[in-house]
Amino acid sequence: MTITFDPDKLPGAHALAYLQSKLRDVPDFPKPGILFKDITPLLADPRALHITIDLLAERFIGERIDLVVGIESRGFIFGGAVATRLNAGFVPVRKLGKLPWKTDRLTYALEYGEAELEMHVDSIPKGARVLVVDDVLATGGTASAAAELARRQGGVVAAFAFVVELDFLAGRSRLDSENTQPAVYSLVHVGG
Repeated sequence: MTITFDPDKLPGAHALAYLQSKLRDVPDFPKPGILFKDITPLLADPRALHITIDLLAERFIGERIDLVVGIESRGFIFGGAVATRLNAGFVPVRKLGKLPWKTDRLTYALEYGEAELEMHVDSIPKGARVLVVDDVLATGGTASAAAELARRQGGVVAAFAFVVELDFLAGRSRLDSENTQPAVYSLVHVGG
């Protein structure tokens, strides 16, 4: 498996090696045959976490992002931090039954099953520019569902941002094929 980085967005070779060293492969999770990219070592390391959040936010400074939509659960970590750096609001997208107010729900396909996401119905004002943030881009199903929930409320999905992109699952092509074609930005690319 090859790991590559976007050299235009990272500060130097030492940072690249440092972030790479904080990713861990977990075989057969969440089911046999899946090689899970675990970012919890990155989260536990203050330097790696700081570098990651800075790089995710830096790409969108000056882009007029009104709201950051973070996808449960690790998208909350990165999305909330990026929202504060961009002086934007934060909207959580959660699994079924976790939000206390009226919600809109969407069922979508995962690479290993099916899931449902919800967002409060009054989360996004019409015309708000939205950045969808999550930890990993795999097949694109979860990010696409979060973007659709934002669009249903009249939000404009300006971009998607991920810490890790699993290039071999072609999630970017799914997000790129959406009608509005927002930008897809990932820090670390993992090839097959």
